Amino acid sequence: MQQLIYLEIPVSDTESVKDWLQHRFEPKTIESIGEKAITPDGFLVRSSGERELCVFVWSLQRTTYLKAFRWSDAPVDGEEQILQQLTQQIRVAFPYEYPEPPVITAELADRSIFELLADRYPLTVKYFQKFPNGEYDLNRAYWWEKRWRESVRNPQQPQQVIRSQVAGESAQESAPSSIPDYDLVYLGGALGVIHAAIMAKLGYRVCLIERLHFGRMNREWNISRSELEVLVSCGLLTQPELESLIQCEYVDGFNKFFDGNNPANAIAPILHTPTVLNLALDTSKLLQLCGDKLRQAGGKIIDQTEFERAEIGDRSVTVIARQGGEQIAIAARLLIDAMGSASSIAQQINYGMAFDSVCPTVGAVLDGLEPGVWDANFGDVLFSHGDISRGRQLIWELFPGAGSEVAVYLFHYHEVNKANPGSLLEMYEDFFSILPEYRRCDLDRLVWKKATFGYIPGQFSLNAGDRSCPFDRLLSIGDAAAMQSPLVFTGFGSLVRNLPRLTNLLDTALKHDLLTVRDLSSINAFQSNVAVTWLFSKGMMVPTGKHLPPERINSMLNTFFGVMTTETSDVSDRFIKDRLGWMMFNRMALKAAFINPSIIPWILEMAGIGDLLKWLVSYFRFTWDAIANFLLGRWLPRYLRKLQGSIEPRNPRLWLKLLSWSYALNYSIGKPESTPSTPSQVETSL
Repeated sequence: MQQLIYLEIPVSDTESVKDWLQHRFEPKTIESIGEKAITPDGFLVRSSGERELCVFVWSLQRTTYLKAFRWSDAPVDGEEQILQQLTQQIRVAFPYEYPEPPVITAELADRSIFELLADRYPLTVKYFQKFPNGEYDLNRAYWWEKRWRESVRNPQQPQQVIRSQVAGESAQESAPSSIPDYDLVYLGGALGVIHAAIMAKLGYRVCLIERLHFGRMNREWNISRSELEVLVSCGLLTQPELESLIQCEYVDGFNKFFDGNNPANAIAPILHTPTVLNLALDTSKLLQLCGDKLRQAGGKIIDQTEFERAEIGDRSVTVIARQGGEQIAIAARLLIDAMGSASSIAQQINYGMAFDSVCPTVGAVLDGLEPGVWDANFGDVLFSHGDISRGRQLIWELFPGAGSEVAVYLFHYHEVNKANPGSLLEMYEDFFSILPEYRRCDLDRLVWKKATFGYIPGQFSLNAGDRSCPFDRLLSIGDAAAMQSPLVFTGFGSLVRNLPRLTNLLDTALKHDLLTVRDLSSINAFQSNVAVTWLFSKGMMVPTGKHLPPERINSMLNTFFGVMTTETSDVSDRFIKDRLGWMMFNRMALKAAFINPSIIPWILEMAGIGDLLKWLVSYFRFTWDAIANFLLGRWLPRYLRKLQGSIEPRNPRLWLKLLSWSYALNYSIGKPESTPSTPSQVETSL
């Protein structure tokens, strides 16, 4: 028996594909070569010498898959022509489609979101009705997807929400106040409140504006203990407060990708990552605790308030927002955009196309999985149970939570495309349909605690300047800056890992009023070692409309993760936590190419020449940074700290640049722990 073809048919109605194969597909050469016979799942072609060609389909992940086998060593008469015709015709009959959510017009606005979406997304509507805030959350998911689609499809027409004051404007025409109310205004209360609370404890006047009820999150956060300790070392939390946030600490995390159809050199054992994302946090409690710290330090939180625009003047920036039916204006020295992937500021400053990759992510916090289906001591960091599904490689995450709760996510890596922006609602229909395939369970017996969803964006950056804001007095952090790990796309982890340098650099800039575009470009979370691993995530995205072998992405993932199983546990830990060094990266890349030489043409096929050339620029930058670190990293940052007292008072702008460079010297090759911290007001006050 020999497998001849393996195809992904991007439809969930397998019966329609089976009917087409059995009754509508007639190879042009069938009369001259043999007989077509219908089978329960497809058809057979019999030719002389008892040779048979068997074609059949099956369903998995709301997707239809097709294979053709030959039941003999010798080819069936006309075999090649039959398979070519089958491949061509079935792709015409069942093309890729990218469904749009129904349009909710003003006339339909008074109807329930459940009623409006029931026909298109029946399982999503059924199980969202079981969530405590299901109608509210489904409304949010719908409007978030609508807003995301509009931002992707109209990149040249973003809303102009940031405006610089024109020289010569009168005082009445220019909104910015000469005496700002605050030093910092943060837009966005999730990642924003963590950084805002730290800056408030440093003595700055801080205001945070949140569009929703403050403290409400539509994602859970997982992180490792070593990373979370940063919140203690920077003075934000005490050790007992940190411990109170941990809902669960599991023993081990698994990484495994489906390999049932992979070639032998692309099959890998489970990769164990016991110290990656192994702490489940009480996100609501963390946000509330940071909110309390912010208020205790004199800061202010204004929630249920929609940002409308900001006007930037010579001495301040004024934020115009709407609270209920009333418009309010708040002046500050600096505006921080922490609004995440839905940021209208990010859309404007990047000409509407704020991100070039994204992870559409859906999931739930649930209870009721039976013993044996899951174990609270273990989590799935990255897991797939099938091949490419309707143009996406679906990946699961599962993290134990409080008590017997578990947080489950389904996502895929996606290249942003106007015809195919990526759909949360389609993903949710997948989630509720295939969760029992992933973990044996009866959905109706589960307890649905919370819906979790969002677009987690990413941006390929050649250097730190790629993500600089083109306005004075404006800075982006977190998902709004698209500075995440290319592998796990965790904005929270990226922010926490970079808190020391972001805080110290921003503190320096504020102390000396260095708030121009040129100055603020020194404050960022760029790492050349992260940029060079961007090609890894690129290889996990199915280009829109392109037919790849269904097993292709699982084969690539198993190749790389198989290499990591041959290394020490420290290697996978550093890789996933953005701490990969130059030698480590090259050793793993060479190993992967040696084990599976096909991986190079695979990446070239998926990324294209243009992206590969961009990656080479990143690689040379990474190499240069590694050389600089080898020569200077051990001693220069410490030497610069000794010179701070003489440089900073005389030339604060030079000191800011030197401080930024000293951080980048070690961060860019995965050694943040090698960079000495600058003493802060927080540390001296504790």
